[in-house]
Amino acid sequence: MRRIPCNLLAIPLALMAASAWAQQPVQPPAQVHGQVENVRTEYAQVLRAEPVYETLRATSMVERCEASTPVGPREEQVPRSGLSRVLGAVRSAFTPDPKVEEVAPSAGGECRMVPMEREFRRPIAWDVDYVHRSVKYRARLPYDPGNRLQVRVSVTPIVSPESP
Repeated sequence: MRRIPCNLLAIPLALMAASAWAQQPVQPPAQVHGQVENVRTEYAQVLRAEPVYETLRATSMVERCEASTPVGPREEQVPRSGLSRVLGAVRSAFTPDPKVEEVAPSAGGECRMVPMEREFRRPIAWDVDYVHRSVKYRARLPYDPGNRLQVRVSVTPIVSPESP
């Protein structure tokens, strides 16, 4: 009599077990401890929906061209004496530099690349306060629900192991 290796017998047995397991009835997912879960949808009243923003920053290089001569108010050259000299020195110490006029690159001014930072805000979620059957709830949703929000209501009896 010819001897059959053990691993060759294991393959058909595994296939028969897998087919028997696949034919078993699948329990519906709405069963909790042998009880059928009662599920329905209702609507809740939205009290407040506030957007949650994400802030993005982007820096880009922009060409700025300035006129070669500063632009500012013309002062008459009047000889100053004592007190007006002191006041003029104090005023010039506290006044910012003269204004510089921006010109087009073709106008022949001094041009240089300067970084310009921009900030963008976009809503990524909504914090929603709502009331359902006189109870207030809060949720973070990916969208603005409007005036009412569809909610899933599930009612299942609690079965303790000591109950008959």
